[in-house]
Amino acid sequence: MGKITGFLEFDRKVESYKPVEERVQNYKEFTVALPEKELKEQGARCMDCGIPFCHSGCPLGNLIPDFNDAVYRGKWEKASEILHSTNNFPEFTGRLCPAPCEEACVLGINEDPVSIENIEKNIVETAFEKGWITAQLPQNRTGKTVAVVGSGPAGLAAAQQLNRAGHTVTVFERDQKPGGLLRYGIPDFKMEKHVIDRRLAVLEEEGITFECGVHIGIDKMAEELKEEFDAIVLSGGATVRRTLPIEGADLNGVVQAMDFLAQNNKRVDGIKDLGEEIKATGKDVVVIGGGDTGSDCIGTSFRHGAISVSNFEIMPMSTADRPEDQPWPFWPMRLRTSSSHKEGAERFFSISTKRFIGDDQGNLKGLVTAEVEWIKTPGKRPQLKEVPGSEKEWKCELALLALGFTGSETTLAEQFGITMDQRTNIKATEDNYMTNVPGVFAAGDQRRGQSLIVWAISEGREAAYHVDSYLMGDSKLPLKGEGDLPRV
Repeated sequence: MGKITGFLEFDRKVESYKPVEERVQNYKEFTVALPEKELKEQGARCMDCGIPFCHSGCPLGNLIPDFNDAVYRGKWEKASEILHSTNNFPEFTGRLCPAPCEEACVLGINEDPVSIENIEKNIVETAFEKGWITAQLPQNRTGKTVAVVGSGPAGLAAAQQLNRAGHTVTVFERDQKPGGLLRYGIPDFKMEKHVIDRRLAVLEEEGITFECGVHIGIDKMAEELKEEFDAIVLSGGATVRRTLPIEGADLNGVVQAMDFLAQNNKRVDGIKDLGEEIKATGKDVVVIGGGDTGSDCIGTSFRHGAISVSNFEIMPMSTADRPEDQPWPFWPMRLRTSSSHKEGAERFFSISTKRFIGDDQGNLKGLVTAEVEWIKTPGKRPQLKEVPGSEKEWKCELALLALGFTGSETTLAEQFGITMDQRTNIKATEDNYMTNVPGVFAAGDQRRGQSLIVWAISEGREAAYHVDSYLMGDSKLPLKGEGDLPRV
């Protein structure tokens, strides 16, 4: 490494945020970039450790010490080549990934870890700014055709890799524009949608075709797809939302988080036909669920002009430090406070919603909760127990259910005759990502269940390798961590 003692000389720094009162007035990204000098210093903190555990922490196997060193030396174009060799879309992961690589950073054992995610974001933004990211067309076409169903990060990664192998790729998306949850789930204040569009322009120039507004299984049947294409990749995500089966769940004002977020993203995009309006303006809002989706609902509610936003989590409050039973370099379940939480939300832990209360017109006006505790017994799963006498009534006109997803939709799998597991994920092993139907593969959340964006991209890349092998007998596409330096 260029600066052997860098980790001793420089403290960790990441981007700062614009003030809350300023950023909640719009849906723009609100981070303030570090100066180039400080970014180089952050790259210098990478400590030339004997075994870079960040590699194993990253599902993509990103060559993190290599691009950190390139940044320290000011070799930004080289850093971009290294980063893109394992990650098709670092502009997405650099904004949205929870950075398991940082939790596995060797420096993180006793100091703050290297700010890998922020370095990654700045590498790709510099590369776009300098014009280094251009369409890379394959030298030859194989004559083989592949359909990719779903245009989220898994589908886009699979499509780009397969196109690089020379296959003719068509991506089908049932929504109006490509991107999946990147476009219709992630709020613009976390990632503005021009970030997706500039990458899509590169993919289209490379020869990938996008057909939007086409719902495979309804507008176009599975059998038609099998007849038209030599291979199919299913990457439609895990889209079946978890419900809350309690009294009053059917009241107006009890809303699934993804319905709320998707509608707002379309509103920001200028789409007029949104159906029944879902807004938090002038309301007391309760977000039920403590994950990233719940956090996104909080930030969106404040931008609507909610009176108050409360966040309920049924699990106990985690510690800010790594729990003793989750040692380095494993991913720790520690307390994470997002920028949206800091905008004014009040968080409540170990709390369970028992019933919703409506008015005479069927509109939500409140809800009832109880405190809970988790009883741990050695050798058994913790048991949830309500604390007697802890019931409380809350004023609430909008309850957003951010409870995660239970699996993928079954219609398409039924049409193909694909086997699914007990969680309604499509069965496709990591050995070849193929389903029980020859030539039909699965990747991303639709195969592994709800997961991280970095896993989705990894799944798409791995599936592409196996599709290419199926079509051609072998593949020169890279697998995890192998890299592919000639291509940007």
